Amino acid sequence: MNIFQTLEEKVNVIPEKYKNMTTEELEARVREIKNELGTKLYIPGHHYQKDEVIQFADDTGDSLKLAQLSEENSEAEHIVFCGVHFMAETADILTTKNQKVYLPDMRAGCSMADMADIFQTERAWTKLTELFGTTIIPLTYVNSTAAIKAFVGKNNGATVTSSNAEKMVSWAFEQKERILFLPDQHLGRNTAFNLGVSLDEMAVWNPINDTLEYDGPIENVKVILWKGHCSVHENFTVANIHDVRAQFPEMKIIVHPECRREVVELSDMDGSTNYIINAIENAKPGSSWAIGTEMNLVKRIIQQHPDKHIVSLNPHMCPCLTMNRIDLPHLVWCLESIVEGKPHNVIEVEDEVAINAKKALAAMLQQS
Repeated sequence: MNIFQTLEEKVNVIPEKYKNMTTEELEARVREIKNELGTKLYIPGHHYQKDEVIQFADDTGDSLKLAQLSEENSEAEHIVFCGVHFMAETADILTTKNQKVYLPDMRAGCSMADMADIFQTERAWTKLTELFGTTIIPLTYVNSTAAIKAFVGKNNGATVTSSNAEKMVSWAFEQKERILFLPDQHLGRNTAFNLGVSLDEMAVWNPINDTLEYDGPIENVKVILWKGHCSVHENFTVANIHDVRAQFPEMKIIVHPECRREVVELSDMDGSTNYIINAIENAKPGSSWAIGTEMNLVKRIIQQHPDKHIVSLNPHMCPCLTMNRIDLPHLVWCLESIVEGKPHNVIEVEDEVAINAKKALAAMLQQS
């Protein structure tokens, strides 16, 4: 089930009283509830969340790390995930039946994850196996729905993160001759290229018209990239790089591998969110950086490192709009619903889906 289907089934509109509360009132209420619930409450916050929310996170990190921390936090009965829908799904998959996972605003989805739904994926798999037989193994970025993770697990594939993508693609090539990489074509392309797969050995599956986009001999295909992308990272361009080079010749450019191939190729460094954070933390005082990733995180890094000159690679970039759905009013509304015994926005993954999705996650974790 994608976020739009979820919204059709259960839409809860935030009461006006939360919109009318002052920031001070909202912050005070979060503190009160955190004190009241103690260790029964756990609030993981993704790196891309607003500062108004991240200040109350018990842990910050990427989606998989936060889901794993939720799993480890066995005392927590209520996990209020400040991120997006697929992240809360992963937390629900990994936690126990005695734990409930909540998403403060059900509109907080992920455009990339929703670019590959299960119906499109099953149609694609049927056609691709007709073309390539049993030579394909599926891999999915953790930025995907539970249904896609389950499909991958059911077909003996694995999940990947931006940190371990190279390791997992190498593992996949040990299993099969070809890879179907879902749902982010840019991470798949950049990762495979780094491992020596040439661009002319990569095809693109277009889920809109159910076609394989490829010009060469079909037998040469090694990687099939799903035609999906991150709406934030795709907005970093070659023109942005040229502008930075012209204005700040000494500045280093570091980008996320969800960026387009040509942007990654022209950058000085590329890596996961944690890679970017660590690179800036370990950089010399006085060094200059242009960062190609989500704006909330870039602004936070700038604040944390006043001894360095840091800018966004794209100065006109907006924060991730769906991440920004989670705000203080929605967080307070969610927390109060728990305290009142009338919780809403509970994320529940069906058992069969969870079992197969966990299989895909386990296949990845075994390689870690």
